[in-house]
Amino acid sequence: MSADRNTVLATARRVIGIEARALDALAGSIDGAFGEAVDLILSATGRVIVSGMGKSGHVARKIAATLASTGTPAHFVHPAEASHGDLGMMTRGDVVLVLSNSGETPELADLIAYTRRFRIPMIGVASRADSALMRQSDVRLVLPPAEEACGTGVVPTSSTTMTLALGDALAVALMEHRRFTPEMFRTFHPGGKLGARLSKVRDLMHAGEALPLAALRTPMSDALLTISQKGFGVLGVLDDDHRLAGVVTDGDLRRHMDGLLERTAGDVMTRAPRTIGPDALAEEAVAVMNEKQITCLFVVDPAGSDRVTGLLHIHDCLRAGIV
Repeated sequence: MSADRNTVLATARRVIGIEARALDALAGSIDGAFGEAVDLILSATGRVIVSGMGKSGHVARKIAATLASTGTPAHFVHPAEASHGDLGMMTRGDVVLVLSNSGETPELADLIAYTRRFRIPMIGVASRADSALMRQSDVRLVLPPAEEACGTGVVPTSSTTMTLALGDALAVALMEHRRFTPEMFRTFHPGGKLGARLSKVRDLMHAGEALPLAALRTPMSDALLTISQKGFGVLGVLDDDHRLAGVVTDGDLRRHMDGLLERTAGDVMTRAPRTIGPDALAEEAVAVMNEKQITCLFVVDPAGSDRVTGLLHIHDCLRAGIV
């Protein structure tokens, strides 16, 4: 039995509209308490412990992961597990961020009591300012009144969306304060598409004995052997100071086919080839290769000496998932 297409599309638009209005209300409710929460986290010498039960627990896991990946050490503690030994994961120096829409979640009682007993600062997030959680919190982030998108008011929808957005706002505010850079982000994301996009040329390039290099006066008979042995389909030609003077490509070989073996690498090469530095993003190298319709780039010393330090092939970028 198929659902009526118009009905389901109308439901989707209604839900998204309700949650969008909730986010607008949240943005308008942000006040000095948010700044206090940021300052409290920045002053912590330990980690941010994020906790919540049920749907709030799922949101808490995501917030903890976002904080940890953007330079704020954090981890999730399940409130029920906390009552059975995981309270020991929280220590002085930590800050605890507790999420509960009602602020009355019974499973949070032991965790809240533990933070009070050992004077661990606690940030509470709830929709009721007079709830048990908020009364005990050092910093109170109160969610504004908002309609749940389910229509019955019992399924956490708008409330979890607002909590998630509030967590993202905290993470980004902390990230910007710490001047968190893409390079720092890459350190926490070495795998996956994000890690690939932030890979540097030096992470993927070939170096040392793998490089296809020859001197200007190298006979083309020897140069062809080097091209064949190294397997990149290109040759870097070095001048007397071991700087990159040019490259020999398949196109150069075709253009100098007549009398090729009577020539030197310097005679055949294309001068002033496009190069890249080892600290450039691999994505930048791919863009250059696509623009110039070439398959590899020699990597040169960024200090301006033009000394070859590596070679990056388009296949290396493909294997890393960049292209």
